[in-house]
Parts: sequence; C-alpha cells; structure tokens
Amino acid sequence: MALAVVDALTFAYTGGAPVLDDVSLTLADGDHVALFGPSGSGKSTLLRALAALVPHFHGGTMRGSVVVAGIDTRTARPAQLAGTVASVFQDPEDQVVMSKVANEVAFGLENTGAASHEIWARVEEALELVGAEHLTERVTGELSGGELQRVSLASALALRPRLLLLDEPTSQLDPEAADAFFDLVERLPCAVLVSEQRPARPLAHVARVLFMDAGRIVLDARRGEALAWLAEHRPLYLPHEADIVCRVRGVRYAYAEHVVLENASLEVRRGEILALTGPNGAGKTTLARIAAGLLEPDAGEAMRARSAYLAQDPGRHLVTERVLDEVALGADRQRARAALADVGLAAHEQRHPRDLSSGERERLALAAVLATDPELLVLDEPTRGVDPERKQELARLLRAQAPRRGTVVVTHDLVWAAEVADRIVQLDVREGVRA
Repeated sequence: MALAVVDALTFAYTGGAPVLDDVSLTLADGDHVALFGPSGSGKSTLLRALAALVPHFHGGTMRGSVVVAGIDTRTARPAQLAGTVASVFQDPEDQVVMSKVANEVAFGLENTGAASHEIWARVEEALELVGAEHLTERVTGELSGGELQRVSLASALALRPRLLLLDEPTSQLDPEAADAFFDLVERLPCAVLVSEQRPARPLAHVARVLFMDAGRIVLDARRGEALAWLAEHRPLYLPHEADIVCRVRGVRYAYAEHVVLENASLEVRRGEILALTGPNGAGKTTLARIAAGLLEPDAGEAMRARSAYLAQDPGRHLVTERVLDEVALGADRQRARAALADVGLAAHEQRHPRDLSSGERERLALAAVLATDPELLVLDEPTRGVDPERKQELARLLRAQAPRRGTVVVTHDLVWAAEVADRIVQLDVREGVRA
C-alpha cells in the first residue's frame, strides 16, 4: 500500500494563478526522493500539500487529492498528520517556538501525545542523531542558523515520522555539515522527500528524482535514468568539473631503475565504480596508490579529492584492542557504528580485532575505511580469499554507496568486476591504461 498518493492536484494561492498543475505522485514507505526545479516551479507548495499545510494553513483553491497514510488532506488538518509527517523548512528560525533546545525538540512529542516517560529519552536520541547533543541546554535564540537547522531536524526525527519533508534543509550549513546531514538522512528508515537547489549532495544519496517545471512534474525516474535526462534537458543541475574526484595524467613511476608506469592516465567521477585490471607487474597497485595520494608520480600530474585506501592484506594493520575503537580512529562513533552495520559486524563492536576470523578482520578494515566517508575510495584486491556470498555482499555495498563517491577497485576477478563496475580499465605493462 502506498504511503502517500497525490492525484491530479491543482492548487492556486488566493488571488493567484495555479502553482501546481495536475500533479500526480506516489510515495512508498522508505522511498528517498530528491525534488528539483527552478524557483517558482511549485516544489515548496508540493511539500506543503503533503503536510496538509496546503490548503488549510496557507489558503487557496485546490482540486484533486492528497492522501497520506490513509488520511485525506482535503478534510484532515495538519495536526491530524503530526507524527506521521514531519517537515523541516528553509528558515528554521520561523519553525522554532520554544526558548530552550531540549524543550523545542520535546514540543512536538508533547503535542502528539507521546508517553511522558518516553519524551526525554527520544529528545536525547534525536539530538544525538543530528550531532547536536551539546546544544541541549542552549537558548534557541542564541543559536546560529546551522545549529537551528540541526535542532529543527532533531524535532522532526523525534516524532519518528513515516514521511519526512525537507525544504532546502542545508541552506545554512557549511559543506562538511551538509555532507553529514545527507549521510544521516540516507540512513533514515522513513520516506524522505527533499527539495534542494544544490543538487550534487541529494543526487549522491537518493534512489529517485523528481523534476518540476511550471507547476508540473516533468520527470519522475530512478537515479540513473534521471542523471541521463538531466544531462540532456537540464545540464546545469548536474555537477561538472567538481564531480571529478581523481584525475591522473601522463604519469611515470619507477622503483629505483625499474619503471612500472609510463604515460598512464586515469579519471574517476563521483558515482562511478571503476575496476582496474591487468596482468601481474602491470602497475595496478602503484597506479592505485598514486590515485589515492600514497605515492607521487615521477612525472605527470595527479589530482584527487579526499581519499581512502584499503591494502591487499588490511588485517595486518589493525592497531586497537576493540572493534569499535578501530573504526572510530578516523570517524565519530555514530559513523563507526553505521559502518560496522554496513559490513555485518554490528554485533562484534566490543570484541578484540585479533579474535575475529580473517574474513571478519578484512570486513573490519573495510568498515574503518568506509567510516571516513571518502570522496575517493580505492580498494586493492578486496575479494582475495573471500567466499562467493561475501563477494556478492561487497558488490551490493559498493553499489549502494556508489553515488556518494568515486570508487576504484584493483582486481584480477574479472567476473566480479563485470558485476560491480560501471567501467573496466585494463593496465598493460609499461603501456599505460586502456578501457
């Protein structure tokens, strides 16, 4: 059963022309959808309609219907959707009603009838989720715009909604905070519809894309199809040069007198998984280390974004006495726990790394790399000694996380490479790179 159904919705604010024109849309539980379009195309109005703010709060003329969780917004007011739908708007200062952060997050819970003994635990949980637990006792009027956006998101998440509506939610966040915001949103189990004017980040975290123009939905497609459509019809909505996370041009590298690479070039874009193959001695690992910034070429040039590298035998490099501590070396504990869950080690966070099996140690090392959330991920022979089931799990994990980064996989496993990679590049001995 659909979570939300918008059917032939047409809406005009009082005295104005239609802002939404025959819009139809279905959202399922767990859908994560990005909503793009020029200013005035109707994006914010569509979000308000899904929250029943249109027509009840803003007023106007409405035809068609919006049904959310079985509730028809033509007859139900926004309060009846509270707890099922939660919204975070562009201007968080207009959303805050309480003078203290903890009370602000608790406000919605109190108004939706949450049990009193649960409220403060959920407030604490929500603030921790958005990295704002340190703001608990702060006065809301003294917060920065970015801090207010975190508090507004915490207020929404505390309700544990089935549908989360986000309208320009990172407009006041710095790039690092915006990346962390979308990392968090991607892990939420609820359905999410996010409207953004800066498309690069949401494109890296959603599976489906809507594009609105002049009050109509002109595109509703899965991410891959949407990228192709945007490239043809709305190219300005796609990141271009900034989307290149690694560029190696004409590099030469020698170990003493032994030349391993000559005139090798490689380019990797965000969202792409590239498999680097070739015979032993062709320089695959050397090129991968140059791509990751571990080696500098003797000649040529190499540019890369923030990178992480996983060596062929990563289990040798474990240094702490607890699994969680190992992953948290390069990330906070929230990301560390998420990365352990991604590789199936959530139940082992208190164990000593040396007590794990060799395969589990390999996955632990992978989690430690993933937790840093690099823009370029380089894996050297990640399927070496791995059973077929784990190979499939690794392929699924890399594909699921592919939109947020560029990925280079050095491998001799051509069957697995064909399954996981968008592009296979072969490195020949001393002859550079060819696709």
